[in-house]
Amino acid sequence: MNSSPIRLKQKLSPEASAAKKRRDIAMAKTPARKAKKAQNQRLGQRSNSDIHHMSDGSVKRVSVKNNRGNFGRGTKNEG
Repeated sequence: MNSSPIRLKQKLSPEASAAKKRRDIAMAKTPARKAKKAQNQRLGQRSNSDIHHMSDGSVKRVSVKNNRGNFGRGTKNEG
């Protein structure tokens, strides 16, 4: 039964799925992503906040409530 509006997995052909996997792995291994992952490990994860990496290289902790709720604007019209 597909009554839920949330799709947890994309329905891709095997070829498209393999191509997406290659793209995702390549993006995860870029120097910028590796640096952000290492920084996250140094800072440590908390259960009540998410880490945002700013464009100037700084880090900002944001509460889970604000981050998942689009900072009070809701997620329905997020675009």
